[in-house]
Amino acid sequence: MSNLSTINIGICGLGTVGQGVWKHLERSRADLESRLGVTLNLARASVRDPKKKRAVRIPAAKLTTDPLVIATDPSIHIVCELIGGTTLAREVTLAALKLGKTVVSANKALLCKHGPELFAAARKHGGHFFFEASVAGGIPIIKSLREGLVANRFKLIYGILNGTCNYILTRMDREGLSYPAILAEAKALGYAEADESLDVEGWDTAHKASILAYLAHGTWVPVEKMLVEGITQLTQADLQFARDNGYAVKLLAVITRDFDTGEVFVRVHPTLVPLTKVLANVNEVYNGISVTGDVVGETVYIGRGAGQDPTASAVISDIVDAIILLNRGNTPLPEPVETRAPLTPLEKIHGSYYLRMDVKDEPGVLAKIASALASHGVSIASVLQRPSDRPAAATLILTTHSSHEKAIRATLAHLRKLSSVLGDPLLLRIADFAG
Repeated sequence: MSNLSTINIGICGLGTVGQGVWKHLERSRADLESRLGVTLNLARASVRDPKKKRAVRIPAAKLTTDPLVIATDPSIHIVCELIGGTTLAREVTLAALKLGKTVVSANKALLCKHGPELFAAARKHGGHFFFEASVAGGIPIIKSLREGLVANRFKLIYGILNGTCNYILTRMDREGLSYPAILAEAKALGYAEADESLDVEGWDTAHKASILAYLAHGTWVPVEKMLVEGITQLTQADLQFARDNGYAVKLLAVITRDFDTGEVFVRVHPTLVPLTKVLANVNEVYNGISVTGDVVGETVYIGRGAGQDPTASAVISDIVDAIILLNRGNTPLPEPVETRAPLTPLEKIHGSYYLRMDVKDEPGVLAKIASALASHGVSIASVLQRPSDRPAAATLILTTHSSHEKAIRATLAHLRKLSSVLGDPLLLRIADFAG
């Protein structure tokens, strides 16, 4: 037992989340000190511009423009890295960990890109790295995987991990408006960034999925090895099909594990989810995660996945855990044993598919498309024809019987070469999760 009577906390980055952490720590200080038996001291904060007006009032003497000053200050026990990005944030985090400090981070991109290096530094120098806020905001999914569900192996984890995409899809479905129209409103309301590509093209979700795969399986899957698709090509035709057939369209991260072979696969894509599944009914900016363990079965977690308060809640939860750890003698955290699990081959990723494409409105087109699918072993389950916005064209919507990713990719490449197919076909996966 180290019995520290005062815990000094430094916050690197005083943006939206950093200010939320400072505000709520100040507000809850008396209660937290009573529960933890220590004095909490918000010692320093780093900012880009000390003169900028902020929602929290902090004495000028506690501000610095150099986060490395906080990371290397021997009097600071817990360093909160809330800078964002993967360059300065990495430098600050490593500097603190190499001094045996505890670092709390909300930075999913940093973890995804440099996770093995950061955990190795923590182990080597006796530091600790907490990252609850890096995935799903206020949902305690990391603590659940690392502690509450430790008796389980996880064959399936899938979830809505990006509130921006879920908000856009919810409003498209509810109001019948186009993707560009809803995106513009989401930006105006602050739900989408000025450059929305990280969210809507699936990369933010992929970063978070990488972290969950590590926690569940001890293996880091880089985004380059994932199947990653976004929501930018979705139209009302896709939402209408979903409504008519008992589905909701959600951008999902899907992590699967084959216990017999040890193979892991991580994918991110818009998915037709049956309305009978809980996550099909998670809307607006909320996140939802389904975790299927071999002991507990399916558990589902729902909550706000982003924003100042949910993220600050997760950061403060990590700070509390860090304080408890420090006063118990700085024992190691129960991290997964890192392995290099093989990736599941594409021909073993099975499922049914939805295809939408514009085609020339002329005889024989459907036969050519059916022949293209059949040549790759893909069987058609249903066909719908609807009017197209293109002149002298029709929109075809097909669903398939169970196939696999290798076959469907070859099918898409074949369809793109047909002169009767106008533009790129849209592909959606149809969820058949039994979890």
